[in-house]
Amino acid sequence: MKTQFYTATSLDGFLATEDDSLDWLFPLGDLNNSSYPAFIADVGALAMGSATYEWMLRHAAKVTEETGAPWPYTQPAWVFSRRVLPVIEGADIRFVQGDVRRVHADMRSAAGDKNIWIVGGGDLAGQFYDAGLLDELILQLGSATLGQGKPLFPRRVLSPVLRLQSVRQMGAGMAELRYEVIKNHPPGIT
Repeated sequence: MKTQFYTATSLDGFLATEDDSLDWLFPLGDLNNSSYPAFIADVGALAMGSATYEWMLRHAAKVTEETGAPWPYTQPAWVFSRRVLPVIEGADIRFVQGDVRRVHADMRSAAGDKNIWIVGGGDLAGQFYDAGLLDELILQLGSATLGQGKPLFPRRVLSPVLRLQSVRQMGAGMAELRYEVIKNHPPGIT
């Protein structure tokens, strides 16, 4: 069982524009021609921040059109938010706040022998990293630059903490990079 940050990023390291738009991403590739179908089959629990969840709410019609439901996940999801947010009908969502370590234990229990997916955003994935709970980064690197926006992983992480495991081309506009997070790195390297 792994805790994984699986996401798409621009060449210059942004998940979304400063106003949370993902419009830059959609022309670059087809989700079904990516590792996503195999990845999601091994996921037993999800974590996402409030900005990611609110994106799902704002784009419920598009999500429904593409997946058949406004909430495309069958796994339980933990949404980290300090605010009260609307619930998507039929979705197994638990709203939480505070330290990710406390919530991670519940997620592990729910996931069983499957993986935990940190859906987004970058700061939430960083909190799992800071707590020593992040095992892998799977990055769909898109051939676009945004100049500014929501950062991929707003942490300083220096080698040898991230070990490149694989690189795979996905059409003309995307590449997938897989990194293992080395837990027993020398002191002083974060």
